[in-house]
Amino acid sequence: MGNYTETEIKMYVPHLELVQIRLDRLGARLTAPRVYEHNVRYENTENTLVSSGIVVRLRQDSRARLTYKDSGSVREGIISRFEAEVEVSDFDTMQTILGKLGYHPYMIYEKYRTTYELDEAEIVLDELPYGNFVEIEAPHEQIEHLIQQLALSDQPRMNASYAGLFEQVKRRLGLDFTDLTFANFKGIHVPESVFVSV
Repeated sequence: MGNYTETEIKMYVPHLELVQIRLDRLGARLTAPRVYEHNVRYENTENTLVSSGIVVRLRQDSRARLTYKDSGSVREGIISRFEAEVEVSDFDTMQTILGKLGYHPYMIYEKYRTTYELDEAEIVLDELPYGNFVEIEAPHEQIEHLIQQLALSDQPRMNASYAGLFEQVKRRLGLDFTDLTFANFKGIHVPESVFVSV
């Protein structure tokens, strides 16, 4: 049985190219080049998952994966929670199974992700329709050390998930669409102030 605790931080970082340069200088290993991700987050028939902070997600990038996460706890912007993930052989078939079990799509969200490894920590550079972010997954103390090494101490720490941030962006900008896609955000400028005040 594996370790099902995920400990990570999400930070708003508009200029990811600077982080890439620092990662290269520190000798980080590129474990997954930039890849497009298509994610579907699901709700149950009672519509209680999202309001409880529970994530049931089906992701397609270079492979297909089904993920469960609970709400967890946040300390100094670092989130710790239960996470279990399994690779599935067919995205569409898994969608069908989830539907037969009573789950329905709550939202679709897209991003581009580049993944690095440094001192056994996973560092991802995420490009979302509303902005760029860095996630660091490692033990709490190591996360703080890597933030220093990558010169990210002044970057805002996000306590919310990408879906939660999406809701905040929609409120601030008066948007009414339900899916976090690049097509929906085409021509929409999302100011940095939306995230700096999180």
